[in-house]
Amino acid sequence: MRETEPMNYPISSPAVLEPPAEWAELRQKCPVAGVTFPSGDAAVLLTRYEDVRLVLSDPRFTREGLARPDAARIAAGDAEDIFNSPMARTLNAEGHERWRRMVGKWFTAKRMAALKPRMEEAADRLVDTMVEHGSPADLVAHLAFPLPVYVICTMLGVPEEDTDLFKAWSDTFLNMTKYTKEETDAAHHDFASYMSGLIAAKREAPGEDLLSRLMDGADTEGEPMSEDGLVATGQALLLAGHETTAGFIAMMAAHLLSERTRWQRLVENPALIRSAVEEVLRFDPNGSGFGMLRYAHEDVELSGGTVARGTTVVCSMAAANRDERAWGAPETMDVGRSPNPHLTFGAGAHSCLGQPLARTELQAVLGVLLRRLPDLRLAADARELRRHEGMLTSPLTEVRVTW
Repeated sequence: MRETEPMNYPISSPAVLEPPAEWAELRQKCPVAGVTFPSGDAAVLLTRYEDVRLVLSDPRFTREGLARPDAARIAAGDAEDIFNSPMARTLNAEGHERWRRMVGKWFTAKRMAALKPRMEEAADRLVDTMVEHGSPADLVAHLAFPLPVYVICTMLGVPEEDTDLFKAWSDTFLNMTKYTKEETDAAHHDFASYMSGLIAAKREAPGEDLLSRLMDGADTEGEPMSEDGLVATGQALLLAGHETTAGFIAMMAAHLLSERTRWQRLVENPALIRSAVEEVLRFDPNGSGFGMLRYAHEDVELSGGTVARGTTVVCSMAAANRDERAWGAPETMDVGRSPNPHLTFGAGAHSCLGQPLARTELQAVLGVLLRRLPDLRLAADARELRRHEGMLTSPLTEVRVTW
Protein backbone atom coordinates (compact mmCIF):
# COMPACT_ATOMS: atom_id res chain seq x y z
CA MET A 1 0.00 0.00 0.00
CA ARG A 2 1.15 3.54 -0.71
CA GLU A 3 3.18 4.82 2.26
CA THR A 4 2.98 8.54 1.41
CA GLU A 5 0.01 10.85 1.90
CA PRO A 6 -3.01 9.39 0.08
CA MET A 7 -3.79 11.18 -3.18
CA ASN A 8 -7.21 12.59 -3.95
CA TYR A 9 -9.35 10.40 -6.19
CA PRO A 10 -10.42 10.61 -8.97
CA ILE A 11 -7.11 11.74 -10.47
CA SER A 12 -7.26 14.51 -13.04
CA SER A 13 -5.58 14.27 -16.44
CA PRO A 14 -3.91 16.98 -18.53
CA ALA A 15 -6.34 16.58 -21.45
CA VAL A 16 -9.54 14.60 -21.94
CA LEU A 17 -8.05 12.11 -24.40
CA GLU A 18 -4.93 11.51 -22.29
CA PRO A 19 -4.52 9.37 -19.15
CA PRO A 20 -3.32 10.84 -15.86
CA ALA A 21 0.47 10.89 -15.71
CA GLU A 22 0.29 9.22 -12.28
CA TRP A 23 -1.05 5.94 -13.69
CA ALA A 24 2.27 4.72 -15.06
CA GLU A 25 4.14 5.61 -11.87
CA LEU A 26 1.52 3.93 -9.70
CA ARG A 27 1.66 0.72 -11.74
CA GLN A 28 5.44 0.65 -11.34
CA LYS A 29 5.95 1.86 -7.77
CA CYS A 30 2.64 1.74 -5.90
CA PRO A 31 0.06 -0.51 -7.57
CA VAL A 32 -2.00 -0.71 -4.34
CA ALA A 33 -2.24 2.98 -3.50
CA GLY A 34 -4.04 4.80 -0.73
CA VAL A 35 -6.56 7.35 -2.03
CA THR A 36 -9.13 9.73 -0.58
CA PHE A 37 -12.62 10.10 -2.07
CA PRO A 38 -14.50 13.42 -2.35
CA SER A 39 -16.31 12.35 0.85
CA GLY A 40 -13.00 12.29 2.71
CA ASP A 41 -13.18 8.50 3.18
CA ALA A 42 -10.12 6.35 2.52
CA ALA A 43 -9.83 3.56 -0.06
CA VAL A 44 -7.13 1.88 -2.13
CA LEU A 45 -6.62 2.16 -5.87
CA LEU A 46 -5.51 -0.70 -8.11
CA THR A 47 -3.85 0.10 -11.45
CA ARG A 48 -2.27 -3.19 -12.62
CA TYR A 49 -4.12 -5.42 -15.07
CA GLU A 50 -3.49 -8.62 -13.11
CA ASP A 51 -4.71 -7.13 -9.83
CA VAL A 52 -7.80 -5.47 -11.28
CA ARG A 53 -8.88 -8.61 -13.12
CA LEU A 54 -8.39 -10.74 -10.00
CA VAL A 55 -10.32 -8.45 -7.66
CA LEU A 56 -13.23 -8.10 -10.08
CA SER A 57 -13.49 -11.88 -10.31
CA ASP A 58 -12.63 -12.96 -6.75
CA PRO A 59 -15.54 -13.69 -4.34
CA ARG A 60 -13.43 -12.35 -1.45
CA PHE A 61 -14.20 -8.91 -2.91
CA THR A 62 -17.88 -8.10 -3.25
CA ARG A 63 -20.09 -5.27 -4.44
CA GLU A 64 -22.67 -6.10 -1.77
CA GLY A 65 -20.11 -5.31 0.93
CA LEU A 66 -20.24 -1.65 -0.11
CA ALA A 67 -23.45 -1.36 1.91
CA ARG A 68 -21.54 -2.06 5.14
CA PRO A 69 -21.13 0.90 7.50
CA ASP A 70 -17.33 0.70 7.32
CA ALA A 71 -17.26 0.86 3.50
CA ALA A 72 -15.97 4.10 2.00
CA ARG A 73 -18.48 6.59 0.66
CA ILE A 74 -17.72 8.40 -2.58
CA ALA A 75 -19.83 11.53 -2.61
CA ALA A 76 -19.00 14.72 -0.78
CA GLY A 77 -21.34 16.14 1.86
CA ASP A 78 -24.41 14.06 2.63
CA ALA A 79 -25.15 12.98 -0.95
CA GLU A 80 -25.97 9.30 -1.38
CA ASP A 81 -23.73 7.06 -3.46
CA ILE A 82 -25.22 5.27 -6.46
CA PHE A 83 -23.38 2.12 -5.24
CA ASN A 84 -25.51 2.11 -2.09
CA SER A 85 -28.68 3.71 -3.45
CA PRO A 86 -32.22 2.34 -3.00
CA MET A 87 -31.98 1.01 -6.56
CA ALA A 88 -28.72 -0.84 -5.83
CA ARG A 89 -30.02 -2.24 -2.54
CA THR A 90 -33.17 -3.51 -4.24
CA LEU A 91 -31.22 -5.27 -6.97
CA ASN A 92 -28.92 -6.83 -4.36
CA ALA A 93 -31.99 -8.14 -2.54
CA GLU A 94 -33.12 -9.92 -5.71
CA GLY A 95 -29.92 -11.99 -5.61
CA HIS A 96 -27.29 -11.15 -8.20
CA GLU A 97 -27.05 -14.54 -9.91
CA ARG A 98 -30.82 -14.92 -10.02
CA TRP A 99 -31.32 -11.41 -11.35
CA ARG A 100 -28.61 -11.78 -13.95
CA ARG A 101 -30.09 -15.03 -15.27
CA MET A 102 -33.53 -13.43 -15.60
CA VAL A 103 -32.32 -10.27 -17.35
CA GLY A 104 -29.15 -11.40 -19.09
CA LYS A 105 -30.89 -13.64 -21.61
CA TRP A 106 -32.28 -10.50 -23.26
CA PHE A 107 -28.81 -9.01 -23.76
CA THR A 108 -26.98 -11.75 -25.63
CA ALA A 109 -24.70 -10.94 -28.56
CA LYS A 110 -27.10 -12.85 -30.84
CA ARG A 111 -30.12 -10.76 -29.79
CA MET A 112 -28.15 -7.53 -30.14
CA ALA A 113 -26.94 -8.53 -33.62
CA ALA A 114 -30.59 -8.97 -34.62
CA LEU A 115 -31.26 -5.38 -33.49
CA LYS A 116 -28.26 -3.94 -35.35
CA PRO A 117 -30.14 -3.07 -38.58
CA ARG A 118 -32.61 -0.96 -36.56
CA MET A 119 -29.71 0.77 -34.82
CA GLU A 120 -28.15 1.55 -38.20
CA GLU A 121 -31.45 2.90 -39.53
CA ALA A 122 -31.78 5.16 -36.49
CA ALA A 123 -28.18 6.34 -36.87
CA ASP A 124 -28.80 7.08 -40.55
CA ARG A 125 -31.82 9.23 -39.66
CA LEU A 126 -29.84 11.13 -37.06
CA VAL A 127 -26.98 11.71 -39.52
CA ASP A 128 -29.55 13.01 -42.01
CA THR A 129 -30.67 15.57 -39.44
CA MET A 130 -27.10 16.52 -38.62
CA VAL A 131 -26.27 17.04 -42.30
CA GLU A 132 -29.40 19.16 -42.72
CA HIS A 133 -28.26 21.24 -39.74
CA GLY A 134 -25.00 21.87 -41.54
CA SER A 135 -21.31 21.85 -40.70
CA PRO A 136 -19.96 22.26 -38.08
CA ALA A 137 -22.25 20.32 -35.77
CA ASP A 138 -22.10 18.80 -32.29
CA LEU A 139 -21.86 15.03 -32.62
CA VAL A 140 -22.98 14.58 -29.00
CA ALA A 141 -26.27 16.45 -29.45
CA HIS A 142 -27.02 15.10 -32.91
CA LEU A 143 -25.95 11.46 -32.60
CA ALA A 144 -24.04 10.23 -29.53
CA PHE A 145 -26.81 11.03 -27.04
CA PRO A 146 -30.05 10.53 -29.01
CA LEU A 147 -29.10 7.15 -30.52
CA PRO A 148 -28.62 5.23 -27.23
CA VAL A 149 -31.72 6.95 -25.83
CA TYR A 150 -33.77 5.76 -28.80
CA VAL A 151 -32.37 2.23 -28.57
CA ILE A 152 -32.87 1.69 -24.84
CA CYS A 153 -36.27 3.39 -24.81
CA THR A 154 -37.39 1.13 -27.66
CA MET A 155 -36.07 -1.98 -25.92
CA LEU A 156 -37.71 -1.15 -22.58
CA GLY A 157 -40.89 0.38 -23.93
CA VAL A 158 -40.18 3.80 -22.38
CA PRO A 159 -41.65 6.90 -24.10
CA GLU A 160 -38.78 8.70 -25.80
CA GLU A 161 -40.38 12.06 -25.03
CA ASP A 162 -39.52 11.49 -21.35
CA THR A 163 -35.80 11.81 -22.14
CA ASP A 164 -35.38 15.05 -20.21
CA LEU A 165 -36.79 13.43 -17.06
CA PHE A 166 -34.37 10.55 -16.83
CA LYS A 167 -31.46 12.67 -18.09
CA ALA A 168 -31.98 14.91 -15.04
CA TRP A 169 -32.26 11.90 -12.72
CA SER A 170 -29.12 10.40 -14.23
CA ASP A 171 -27.17 13.62 -13.66
CA THR A 172 -28.28 13.63 -10.01
CA PHE A 173 -27.27 10.02 -9.36
CA LEU A 174 -23.88 10.18 -11.08
CA ASN A 175 -22.64 13.52 -9.74
CA MET A 176 -20.25 13.23 -6.80
CA THR A 177 -20.38 16.78 -5.46
CA LYS A 178 -23.33 18.75 -6.82
CA TYR A 179 -26.41 17.41 -5.03
CA THR A 180 -27.48 16.99 -1.38
CA LYS A 181 -28.95 13.85 0.14
CA GLU A 182 -32.40 15.48 0.06
CA GLU A 183 -32.03 16.11 -3.66
CA THR A 184 -30.80 12.60 -4.44
CA ASP A 185 -33.51 11.08 -2.25
CA ALA A 186 -36.13 13.09 -4.13
CA ALA A 187 -34.68 11.99 -7.47
CA HIS A 188 -34.69 8.32 -6.42
CA HIS A 189 -38.30 8.65 -5.23
CA ASP A 190 -39.46 10.41 -8.42
CA PHE A 191 -37.64 7.98 -10.71
CA ALA A 192 -39.04 4.96 -8.86
CA SER A 193 -42.55 6.44 -8.99
CA TYR A 194 -42.19 7.05 -12.71
CA MET A 195 -40.99 3.51 -13.38
CA SER A 196 -43.67 2.02 -11.11
CA GLY A 197 -46.35 3.87 -13.05
CA LEU A 198 -44.90 2.71 -16.36
CA ILE A 199 -44.87 -0.92 -15.20
CA ALA A 200 -48.46 -0.64 -13.94
CA ALA A 201 -49.52 0.63 -17.36
CA LYS A 202 -47.75 -2.29 -19.03
CA ARG A 203 -49.58 -4.76 -16.78
CA GLU A 204 -52.81 -3.34 -18.18
CA ALA A 205 -51.57 -3.37 -21.77
CA PRO A 206 -48.35 -5.41 -22.15
CA GLY A 207 -46.28 -5.07 -25.30
CA GLU A 208 -43.29 -6.77 -26.88
CA ASP A 209 -40.81 -4.68 -24.90
CA LEU A 210 -38.33 -5.97 -22.32
CA LEU A 211 -40.20 -4.70 -19.26
CA SER A 212 -43.38 -6.47 -20.38
CA ARG A 213 -41.46 -9.70 -20.90
CA LEU A 214 -39.75 -9.46 -17.53
CA MET A 215 -43.15 -9.13 -15.85
CA ASP A 216 -44.11 -12.47 -17.35
CA GLY A 217 -40.75 -14.09 -16.64
CA ALA A 218 -39.65 -16.28 -13.75
CA ASP A 219 -36.47 -17.73 -12.31
CA THR A 220 -35.48 -21.39 -12.39
CA GLU A 221 -37.74 -22.01 -9.36
CA GLY A 222 -40.73 -20.48 -11.13
CA GLU A 223 -40.65 -17.33 -8.99
CA PRO A 224 -41.21 -13.99 -10.77
CA MET A 225 -39.17 -10.90 -10.13
CA SER A 226 -40.58 -8.79 -7.33
CA GLU A 227 -42.40 -5.54 -8.08
CA ASP A 228 -39.60 -3.53 -6.49
CA GLY A 229 -37.10 -5.58 -8.48
CA LEU A 230 -38.89 -4.75 -11.74
CA VAL A 231 -38.84 -1.05 -10.89
CA ALA A 232 -35.13 -1.10 -9.98
CA THR A 233 -34.29 -3.15 -13.08
CA GLY A 234 -36.05 -0.66 -15.32
CA GLN A 235 -34.20 2.19 -13.62
CA ALA A 236 -30.79 0.51 -13.87
CA LEU A 237 -31.17 -0.48 -17.52
CA LEU A 238 -32.48 2.93 -18.53
CA LEU A 239 -29.62 4.75 -16.81
CA ALA A 240 -26.83 2.44 -17.96
CA GLY A 241 -28.33 2.01 -21.43
CA HIS A 242 -28.09 5.65 -22.41
CA GLU A 243 -25.49 7.42 -20.25
CA THR A 244 -22.51 5.11 -20.71
CA THR A 245 -23.04 4.32 -24.38
CA ALA A 246 -23.52 7.98 -25.27
CA GLY A 247 -20.17 8.70 -23.65
CA PHE A 248 -18.52 5.83 -25.53
CA ILE A 249 -19.82 7.05 -28.91
CA ALA A 250 -18.54 10.58 -28.36
CA MET A 251 -15.16 9.40 -27.11
CA MET A 252 -14.84 6.92 -30.00
CA ALA A 253 -15.31 9.69 -32.54
CA ALA A 254 -12.91 11.98 -30.71
CA HIS A 255 -10.13 9.37 -30.51
CA LEU A 256 -10.48 8.22 -34.12
CA LEU A 257 -10.63 11.75 -35.51
CA SER A 258 -7.89 13.22 -33.31
CA GLU A 259 -5.29 11.38 -35.41
CA ARG A 260 -6.43 11.28 -39.00
CA THR A 261 -4.57 8.08 -39.89
CA ARG A 262 -6.84 6.10 -37.55
CA TRP A 263 -10.02 7.29 -39.27
CA GLN A 264 -8.56 6.95 -42.77
CA ARG A 265 -7.49 3.37 -42.08
CA LEU A 266 -11.10 2.49 -41.24
CA VAL A 267 -12.48 4.34 -44.26
CA GLU A 268 -10.21 2.23 -46.43
CA ASN A 269 -10.87 -1.00 -44.51
CA PRO A 270 -14.30 -1.13 -42.81
CA ALA A 271 -13.61 -4.76 -41.89
CA LEU A 272 -11.62 -3.32 -38.97
CA ILE A 273 -14.69 -1.73 -37.36
CA ARG A 274 -15.10 -4.48 -34.76
CA SER A 275 -11.45 -4.43 -33.67
CA ALA A 276 -11.44 -0.60 -33.75
CA VAL A 277 -14.37 -0.50 -31.31
CA GLU A 278 -12.54 -2.84 -28.92
CA GLU A 279 -9.38 -0.75 -29.16
CA VAL A 280 -11.26 2.45 -28.41
CA LEU A 281 -12.77 0.76 -25.36
CA ARG A 282 -9.29 -0.27 -24.21
CA PHE A 283 -7.49 2.95 -25.06
CA ASP A 284 -9.90 5.59 -23.76
CA PRO A 285 -8.85 6.80 -20.30
CA ASN A 286 -12.42 7.86 -19.47
CA GLY A 287 -14.54 4.91 -20.58
CA SER A 288 -14.79 3.10 -17.27
CA GLY A 289 -15.29 6.38 -15.45
CA PHE A 290 -14.66 6.28 -11.71
CA GLY A 291 -13.83 2.57 -11.83
CA MET A 292 -15.54 -0.34 -10.11
CA LEU A 293 -15.68 -0.56 -6.30
CA ARG A 294 -15.33 -3.69 -4.24
CA TYR A 295 -15.21 -4.43 -0.49
CA ALA A 296 -12.54 -6.80 0.85
CA HIS A 297 -13.95 -9.43 3.23
CA GLU A 298 -10.50 -10.73 4.20
CA ASP A 299 -6.83 -9.88 3.81
CA VAL A 300 -5.75 -10.63 0.23
CA GLU A 301 -2.25 -10.60 -1.24
CA LEU A 302 -2.06 -9.10 -4.73
CA SER A 303 0.90 -8.75 -7.08
CA GLY A 304 1.35 -5.18 -5.92
CA GLY A 305 0.77 -5.61 -2.18
CA THR A 306 -1.78 -6.60 0.44
CA VAL A 307 -5.36 -5.39 0.65
CA ALA A 308 -6.58 -5.53 4.23
CA ARG A 309 -9.95 -6.84 5.35
CA GLY A 310 -12.57 -4.09 5.49
CA THR A 311 -10.93 -2.01 2.73
CA THR A 312 -12.89 -0.40 -0.09
CA VAL A 313 -11.04 -1.04 -3.34
CA VAL A 314 -11.22 1.02 -6.54
CA CYS A 315 -10.47 -1.06 -9.61
CA SER A 316 -9.29 1.30 -12.36
CA MET A 317 -10.00 -0.69 -15.49
CA ALA A 318 -8.78 2.21 -17.63
CA ALA A 319 -5.38 2.24 -15.89
CA ALA A 320 -5.17 -1.55 -16.14
CA ASN A 321 -5.90 -1.31 -19.86
CA ARG A 322 -2.63 0.64 -20.25
CA ASP A 323 -0.51 -1.84 -18.26
CA GLU A 324 2.69 -2.63 -20.17
CA ARG A 325 2.78 -6.05 -18.45
CA ALA A 326 -0.39 -7.05 -20.28
CA TRP A 327 -0.13 -5.21 -23.59
CA GLY A 328 2.34 -4.62 -26.35
CA ALA A 329 2.74 -0.87 -26.95
CA PRO A 330 -0.21 -0.02 -24.65
CA GLU A 331 0.15 3.75 -25.25
CA THR A 332 -0.40 3.24 -28.99
CA MET A 333 -3.90 3.07 -30.37
CA ASP A 334 -3.98 0.28 -32.96
CA VAL A 335 -7.43 -0.11 -34.56
CA GLY A 336 -6.43 -3.58 -35.77
CA ARG A 337 -5.28 -4.84 -32.35
CA SER A 338 -6.20 -8.48 -31.70
CA PRO A 339 -6.63 -10.16 -29.30
CA ASN A 340 -7.85 -7.39 -27.02
CA PRO A 341 -8.97 -8.70 -23.60
CA HIS A 342 -9.53 -5.24 -22.10
CA LEU A 343 -11.30 -4.77 -18.79
CA THR A 344 -13.51 -1.81 -19.66
CA PHE A 345 -16.68 -3.81 -19.02
CA GLY A 346 -15.25 -5.44 -15.92
CA ALA A 347 -14.61 -9.14 -15.36
CA GLY A 348 -16.18 -12.07 -13.61
CA ALA A 349 -19.75 -12.46 -12.38
CA HIS A 350 -20.37 -8.71 -12.16
CA SER A 351 -19.06 -7.77 -15.61
CA CYS A 352 -21.33 -5.36 -17.46
CA LEU A 353 -24.59 -7.04 -18.42
CA GLY A 354 -25.17 -4.61 -21.30
CA GLN A 355 -21.80 -4.96 -23.00
CA PRO A 356 -23.24 -6.73 -26.09
CA LEU A 357 -25.65 -3.80 -26.48
CA ALA A 358 -22.89 -1.20 -26.13
CA ARG A 359 -20.58 -3.02 -28.52
CA THR A 360 -23.29 -3.42 -31.14
CA GLU A 361 -24.32 0.25 -30.94
CA LEU A 362 -20.72 1.39 -31.27
CA GLN A 363 -20.16 -0.85 -34.29
CA ALA A 364 -23.42 0.31 -35.87
CA VAL A 365 -22.80 4.03 -35.45
CA LEU A 366 -19.16 3.80 -36.57
CA GLY A 367 -20.17 1.91 -39.69
CA VAL A 368 -22.80 4.52 -40.56
CA LEU A 369 -20.39 7.45 -39.99
CA LEU A 370 -17.66 5.89 -42.11
CA ARG A 371 -20.12 5.23 -44.93
CA ARG A 372 -22.01 8.52 -44.78
CA LEU A 373 -19.25 10.96 -43.78
CA PRO A 374 -15.85 9.55 -44.78
CA ASP A 375 -14.37 13.09 -44.68
CA LEU A 376 -15.53 13.72 -41.11
CA ARG A 377 -13.12 15.83 -39.07
CA LEU A 378 -12.93 17.51 -35.69
CA ALA A 379 -13.91 21.16 -36.04
CA ALA A 380 -11.36 22.22 -33.40
CA ASP A 381 -8.16 20.94 -31.83
CA ALA A 382 -8.69 17.82 -29.72
CA ARG A 383 -7.03 19.62 -26.79
CA GLU A 384 -10.08 21.89 -26.64
CA LEU A 385 -12.44 19.01 -25.82
CA ARG A 386 -14.00 19.22 -22.37
CA ARG A 387 -15.61 16.75 -19.95
CA HIS A 388 -18.54 17.10 -17.61
CA GLU A 389 -16.68 17.40 -14.32
CA GLY A 390 -17.61 15.85 -10.98
CA MET A 391 -19.32 12.83 -12.53
CA LEU A 392 -18.78 9.13 -11.87
CA THR A 393 -18.71 8.86 -15.64
CA SER A 394 -16.68 11.37 -17.68
CA PRO A 395 -18.74 12.25 -20.77
CA LEU A 396 -17.62 14.93 -23.21
CA THR A 397 -19.65 18.14 -23.17
CA GLU A 398 -19.59 18.26 -26.98
CA VAL A 399 -17.66 17.04 -30.01
CA ARG A 400 -17.78 19.63 -32.79
CA VAL A 401 -17.27 18.04 -36.21
CA THR A 402 -17.13 19.17 -39.80
CA TRP A 403 -17.22 17.36 -43.14
